[in-house]
Amino acid sequence: MRKVTAGLFTSVDGVVQDPYNYQYDSFDDELGAAMGAWMGATDTVLLGRTSYQEWSEWWPAHSEDPFGQWINPIEKYVASTTLGDDLAWENSTRITGDVPTFVRELQTRDGGDIAVCGSVTLVRSLLFAGVLDELQLMVHPAIAGHGRKLFEPTDPPTRLRLVTNTVTSKGNVLSTYGPFAASAG
Repeated sequence: MRKVTAGLFTSVDGVVQDPYNYQYDSFDDELGAAMGAWMGATDTVLLGRTSYQEWSEWWPAHSEDPFGQWINPIEKYVASTTLGDDLAWENSTRITGDVPTFVRELQTRDGGDIAVCGSVTLVRSLLFAGVLDELQLMVHPAIAGHGRKLFEPTDPPTRLRLVTNTVTSKGNVLSTYGPFAASAG
């Protein structure tokens, strides 16, 4: 069974939107290595509509960037009820039908990990549907002050299990969480 992961940059105050506004100079070699390992294990990407529209305009023109070299050719599935089926970004396909059901079926196919990139609404949806296997939060030592947060006050109480936790040389905290299993304690 393929693993479904999500990795989000966040500030200390929980903002996940526009990380370039709070990353400052805290992106370090350890964070880069963690991202490289995550990208190396992944061969399929899930995107929500907003992330797809933003990224499909940006990354094809920045294919020299290591992330651009990875994201452009990779297989991408887009969760959207408003986009058409003719997606211009290479290797992009719109998901039709129920997204959690599609992702569960995708997990049974051969391949590496499946990663949700950006797409806060999709991350939350898959987490609360019980489809997300790992959520990695990369907390930068900064307060953003404003912007969208991952969780909403109306979200159901949900217990998670800490899988790994690392602090980098520039103070980033990389915490990976998985679903809480009653037998895990």
